[in-house]
Amino acid sequence: MSEIRLGILGGGQLGSMLSVAAKKLNIKTLIYSDDQDAPAQNFCDEFMFGDYKDKNKINDFVKKVSIVTYEFENIPYETLNEINKFKTVNPKPSINRLIQHRLAEKDFVNKLNIRTTRYVSIEKKSDLETLGDFLPGILKTATMGYDGKGQYPIKSPNELNGLNIDFSKEYILEKLVKLKKEISVIITRFGNNRYEIYEAIENIHENQILKKSKIPADISSKLVDQSREWSKQISEELKYIGTLCVEFFIDRNDNLYVNEIAPRVHNSGHLTINAFNISQFENHIRAICSLEQIPLKKLHNAEMINLIGNQITPYRQNINLNDNEFFFDYQKKEIKDKRKMGHLTKIL
Repeated sequence: MSEIRLGILGGGQLGSMLSVAAKKLNIKTLIYSDDQDAPAQNFCDEFMFGDYKDKNKINDFVKKVSIVTYEFENIPYETLNEINKFKTVNPKPSINRLIQHRLAEKDFVNKLNIRTTRYVSIEKKSDLETLGDFLPGILKTATMGYDGKGQYPIKSPNELNGLNIDFSKEYILEKLVKLKKEISVIITRFGNNRYEIYEAIENIHENQILKKSKIPADISSKLVDQSREWSKQISEELKYIGTLCVEFFIDRNDNLYVNEIAPRVHNSGHLTINAFNISQFENHIRAICSLEQIPLKKLHNAEMINLIGNQITPYRQNINLNDNEFFFDYQKKEIKDKRKMGHLTKIL
């Protein structure tokens, strides 16, 4: 068997953890990133710096690898599509294009008869003025934006005049549900009806950034089954290969809603590294590289806490962990507010 050389677009913490998982499987990794200080260069076998639209550099990258994946969904579709003509890209570029656009994503989910929050397309400010029944809601850019970026909570029509929004962009307005819990389901699809599905994860956000994840989620068996079934349905309809995360809302009446799909490994799944026999990262690589599918086994209950901004500092200065604690430093050079710098997982 020829040696697999995995190309990863994106050099953040997810690229780092994919590189670590690949090393375990004796797969060499080449990270390509538009960030010269990308932390994943500390974990991969080779690193390339360049713009995602630089055709010459991307061409050099393609020549060096046997298969390509990506760590976040905001890689230009045109770049992924061009790469896919020469080397297999998983998940396939058409999936990325769909998920990059929040309206298209919601339409796709609804066509599967899967519930989402109510939503409407917004093209100009006057569109908002007639949509009082969608408030309180959250206005989001239709493309780009994550961790709360490009998102504007609106409680009442009185707030509309105070909004400083660039309406040259396309937006989606989503009606807020009376939220009880947020959960995510991480699924790795290897092929037709071949899956490994992780236990539903309960998530707590602060300022629209994930703060804590834990298993088991404190939800009913009915919601566990429904979230698994919907995640399978979505990944099958997409003909997805690799690890996918479906984020869900649960309202006060225990109704389940799909919030977002992440076509990649996911922050809420970091606890899979310590809580399962195979992490979400290793399963992603096994699926996209057509390696053996190993049945999942849960080893521990667990919780993961994101270390954001300066919260990383005491861990870097004096790591004094208990036997059930695991600290991960993403080795990002610059500490910034709202920036995920590392995480701590506790097995319970």
